[in-house]
Amino acid sequence: MARVCQVSGKRRMVGNNVSHSQRKTKRVQRPNLIKKRIYIPEEGRTVTLRLAARALRTMNKKGVFKYLKEQGVKV
Repeated sequence: MARVCQVSGKRRMVGNNVSHSQRKTKRVQRPNLIKKRIYIPEEGRTVTLRLAARALRTMNKKGVFKYLKEQGVKV
């Protein structure tokens, strides 16, 4: 299973490790994914999502149903 947020679509980012001598080697930054059961009061059911911590914070701020509709997620 790919490490992708099901809501926001965040993926891994590729960059460089840079040493003191300025040598560069490739590195990967992965999103902070959490498997979370979320209750949707408008539909009266729960869904299990694999989402980034940032998406979870935004969801708490805006409201679950509104944020999922905004992102185009089929619930």
